[in-house]
Amino acid sequence: MDWLHVAVLSLIQGLSEFLPVSSSAHLILPSQLFGWPDQGLAFDVAVHVGTLLAVLMAFRKDVIAILGGWFAHVFKRRPSEEARIGWAVIAATLPAGILGFLCDDLISSYARSGLVIATTTILFGLLLWWADVKGIRRLVMSQMTLKNAVLIGFAQALALIPGTSRSGITITAALLLGYTRQTAARFSFLMSIPLILAAGLFKGIELAETGADAHWLPILAGVILSFLSALACIKLFLAALDRIGMLPFVIYRMILGVFLFIFLA
Repeated sequence: MDWLHVAVLSLIQGLSEFLPVSSSAHLILPSQLFGWPDQGLAFDVAVHVGTLLAVLMAFRKDVIAILGGWFAHVFKRRPSEEARIGWAVIAATLPAGILGFLCDDLISSYARSGLVIATTTILFGLLLWWADVKGIRRLVMSQMTLKNAVLIGFAQALALIPGTSRSGITITAALLLGYTRQTAARFSFLMSIPLILAAGLFKGIELAETGADAHWLPILAGVILSFLSALACIKLFLAALDRIGMLPFVIYRMILGVFLFIFLA
């Protein structure tokens, strides 16, 4: 990889991982349009580490409180709102984790075409718009139940289909269940932590097994750029969310989906 590839792919990963616009729809574009080679496992691990660090930094107070409450509940039988949110995050993570493990080969073989990504980019974008318009947007984080967390988790499993957008479909599900935009986005981001961690560990193990050589300067650059872009993205998105709603992202997805249909499908 040259430095242009490193910069573009790191920024795409950082900016699209947490916005409801589908990172896979964006990551397919450089290779298809410019004939760029696959970035390799080592770089995949690097950008996963960068985005993981970004969400941990952005929600460090929440993460510390949730972990503290969860451990207190497990070991001291001390219930709390933080412990309940911790259990909700775990419950929401299980469906995608299990289905991802069982269906990874199937998805890799049949669901990564330009046609699939273009279609899901548009369809799930329209569903996001519907959820934002029709959702009552009254429930807050303290009202997150295990049942609703599991439902959001099953929605997250749909993001195994490229083009769906993990953040987009989980925000959609939370909005349809009646949660506010801020709660939907924040819970979606908290849910991403165990999944990004698991994906990074899985790719790291695969990298160790293949024994591929790592070029450390591009890898370090990938971590830093994906971290900075993802952190800025999270903060700006949450700051603007109540003011702009989901419509700008829906419109963007429509344009992106049409572009994918024309050039890649």
